[in-house]
Formats: sequence, C-alpha cells, structure tokens
Amino acid sequence: MTARDDPIAAIATAPGRGGIGVVRVSGKNLAPMAQALLGEQPAARLALKTAFRDADGAAIDEGIALFFPAPRSYTGEDVLELQGHGGPVVMQMLLQRCLGLGARLAEPGEFTRRAFLNDKLDLAQAESVADLIEAATASAARCALRSLRGEFSAAIEELLRQLIELRMLVEATLDFPEEELDPLDRANARERHARLVKAIDGALAKSRQGSLLRNGLHVVLAGQPNVGKSSLLNRLAGEELAIVTAIPGTTRDSVRQAIQIDGVPLNIVDTAGLRDTQDEVERLGIARTWSEIGKADVVLLLVDARAGVTREDLALVERIPAGVRRLFVHNKIDLAGSAPLVQREQTATSLHLSAKTGAGMDLLRAELLAVAGWQQGAEDLFMARERHLAALRLAAQHAARAGGQFDRPELFAEELRLAQEQLNSITGEFAADDLLGEIFSRFCIGK
Repeated sequence: MTARDDPIAAIATAPGRGGIGVVRVSGKNLAPMAQALLGEQPAARLALKTAFRDADGAAIDEGIALFFPAPRSYTGEDVLELQGHGGPVVMQMLLQRCLGLGARLAEPGEFTRRAFLNDKLDLAQAESVADLIEAATASAARCALRSLRGEFSAAIEELLRQLIELRMLVEATLDFPEEELDPLDRANARERHARLVKAIDGALAKSRQGSLLRNGLHVVLAGQPNVGKSSLLNRLAGEELAIVTAIPGTTRDSVRQAIQIDGVPLNIVDTAGLRDTQDEVERLGIARTWSEIGKADVVLLLVDARAGVTREDLALVERIPAGVRRLFVHNKIDLAGSAPLVQREQTATSLHLSAKTGAGMDLLRAELLAVAGWQQGAEDLFMARERHLAALRLAAQHAARAGGQFDRPELFAEELRLAQEQLNSITGEFAADDLLGEIFSRFCIGK
C-alpha cells in the first residue's frame, strides 16, 4: 500500500442530526485551505471560534476550528477539524466547500490508515480504533482502549525481544561451529526457549479472551415445540421479545437478541421447534433453525423436565455438527417439582431450570461463560482479531517445533524465524498491501 498525502476530507460524526457535527481534513500544508475557509490562520492546537465561509466569503456556519500541524496530529499530517452545528445539510455544505478547495472525499478508514503509514500507530493499535467504536459492552470498550494505548503491541514486542535474543544465540552457533562449547547450552538456551513458549501461550490465552469480548458467543436455542425456548429467550433478555403460547409451532422464524453476561456479549437466537410438519411456513422456519445451528458456538437443546431426554431429542443431537458445543437444558422444573441442578457427565452437561420462574438461571449464565472459556476478573486482556489469533497460534507452533531441534541448530533457527514472521505480522512491521486494504476498508468514513 503506497502512502498518499493529497488532502482528504470527510464528515467524522454519525449521520443524522445532532448538536455538533465535525468535518475533518488531513493532508500536507493545509494552511492555505484554512485561510480560505476561515479568513485567518488558526493557531496550533487552540480552539478558534469563527465562521466557515464559502467561495464568495458568505458564512456557511459558525463554530470551532482546530488546527493540528504535522507531525503532532492523529494522522501525522496537517489536520483541520471544523466543529459546526450537526445538521446534515450544514455538514454537507461544509464538506463540499473543503472538496472545492482541493481535498477529495476520504475512503473508509483512510485517516487511521495514514496514521499507520506515518508511524503514529502500529497495525494492532489501528485496528483497536475500530474495535473501540464498535464495542458492544463496557468490558469490550476497556479492552479495546488498552490495545489502542499500545499494551497489546508492547506484549508482542516483548515476545519479539525474547525471540530475537534466542535467534542471536543460534546464529552464533551456526557462524562459529568450530567452538568446542555449544553456545546453546552455555547460554541456557533451553531455559530461554521454555520461557518464550510459555510467554507466547500466555499472550494467546489473553487474546482468546479479548476476542470473545469483541465477537461474543453465538448461542442458539433449539428443541422440540413447546419446551420453552421463547420463554428462555425472554428470561435471558429481561423482556418479552418472543410470543409465548401453549400452541406448538408458535415460533415460525428466528428471533435474535444481543445480551451480555458479566460484560461478555452473547447473541441469542430463538428458533422454530424441530418436528415433522406439513405446514410449509413452519417447515421453512425449521430449515432456518438448522442453518442457525450450523453457525452456532453453542446450542442449548431444551427438553421438558417432566419427560427428560427422549429418543426424538437424541435424534436431534445426532444432527448437530460435531464442532458445535451443546448443553441439555431441562426446562419447567417448576412443573416437575424438582430443584435447579447442573449434571456433568463425560458425554454431556445438563442443566435443570425454570425459564418461567427464573430458578436456575444463574447456573445457566455461569455455564455459558464456562463454555466460552471466560475467566472472571481478567483485566489485562487484548482485543484480538481472528488474524491475531491465527498469527499467535502459528508462532506458538513454530516455537514448539523449535524445541525438538536443539541438536540441529539450522532447523532450530528456521523455526524461530518463522515464529518471528508471524509476530511481526500482528503489529504490521511486515504486512501485505492487500491485508492492509482489507483491514481499513471495514472502518467507517471519517475515521
């Protein structure tokens, strides 16, 4: 991806009406543009109350102008921010004025892309900007902010430091093979390698937790008709989202709701009851149910606590894809006269609860967090994306393979080099142009 320094402009606030709207401009030498817009040169990093003027000198709006000269700005270029009244017509007039003065409309994520290319942010920090904007919970927002401040990048840099030091020892062995003493043994390379493997595994574990905060857990409620799936959705959501009746087949289509448990986002999907039916609409709903099950992280298979797990329920379990976790939920314990309970067996985990009364719901919430792999009280997580997890997994694999090559330094060195490449890709020290384009294209315009 080549660096471009032509001026770009965009509305940086959300579409619609608001008290304040912001137009942001970035590029080289924006002083002439500022002079034309404002009628004067604003001082660096000082708020200037002024009128924004059109080509004839008439006022478009009045507001605040902020000028950030390069390199002390978000993008590393000159940045001009115009804060006016947040009406869509006014914002468009102001944006068109900036475009008329030589700027072009910014592409999605182009401001942050320029910050990356100008070494104001590394790639992991740049991605955390979008993660902070899109955070679904307060925990996710705090996690994204830590990554934006560079904590994730610092952890990766520490792994790289350890790895490079170990590579230096290996290279010394290869460069001076005539030495009688093996430098790897002399420098406690085995201990260094063990510490490196442990550190990479630790970073991967924290990243998995952070990825959960970013993506959430996809939970599908499934089972035969009239076992209480809609009631359970309503209980989890804390409101009446789905219609609940005693008539089997009431739910014909999927009902979705985003909730959170202890700061962890969950996407809950209530589905049509699974049964043989001649009703064409219900059959379409059942087909969608199986489609949702195929995409789930975990399936809650609801059964009536009074009947327990039937042959029909076991037949449904057989159709659930092997990679999808499943939990049996014995609902309606209020009618069965039993108490809330968690039963763990080698092949399945069962929970006994009542969606109607709420008895046992805390057990379900705790079990969902356990299935997700969530650890309570974690405050040093990394807001990781799938590409970060993939890179860390590969780095861990290469580092582990290196441990079996102590007697062959050239292979040991090669595995360490491959591990270093994976870690470098996280912060963007080595990143392909198409990867950068894919990452920044998902940002909003104006950021």
